[in-house]
Amino acid sequence: MASKGLIHGPLGENCLHLCVDMQAVFLPGSPWSNPWMGRVLPAIEEIAGRHVNQTVFTRFIPAPRAEVAPGMWKRYYRKWESLTLDRVDPHAIELVPSLARFVPPATILDKLVYSPWTEGRLDAMLKRGSTHTLVVTGGETDVCVLATVLGAIDRGFRTVIVADAICGSADETHDAAMTLYSSRFSEQVEIVTTEEIVAAWP
Repeated sequence: MASKGLIHGPLGENCLHLCVDMQAVFLPGSPWSNPWMGRVLPAIEEIAGRHVNQTVFTRFIPAPRAEVAPGMWKRYYRKWESLTLDRVDPHAIELVPSLARFVPPATILDKLVYSPWTEGRLDAMLKRGSTHTLVVTGGETDVCVLATVLGAIDRGFRTVIVADAICGSADETHDAAMTLYSSRFSEQVEIVTTEEIVAAWP
């Protein structure tokens, strides 16, 4: 998906980098492997390193056991039982090391579902900082990034997706999600490159 640029102008001071679920559990070799993580990591590192005080990393935290998960999450964790908290290596839940080094001063926000918005802590954090623009990176394009972007849109945030800093585990659905962002949310979502972020966010 080609960049359409920052169609609403340069990024201001009230901007936050929201990086979605770049955790060891999604590295190659895991049942939840996202094979393109390595490709986008340098871009995410570039943005986080330049704006470490304005970066929030979300982490997807699995249920302890399938039996305690709510509703259809029980079925989900019966399929992925080896990745519940009682069984998975605790280090797998951590951010990948090249991003973990930014914390602190970067912040970690844990979540139990795809969306970071359901528990209200992200809303409170952004309100305290008077944030009006979110620069979104991470994975996966068609799952947790999608949930993050839709919540940002609903709340009226200027939402900037960095095309070369997000990834999915399947090319077909990654491409479909990028088309969705570009075509269906063209007034609310801007799709840019890392180079454009660096130039537009001092």
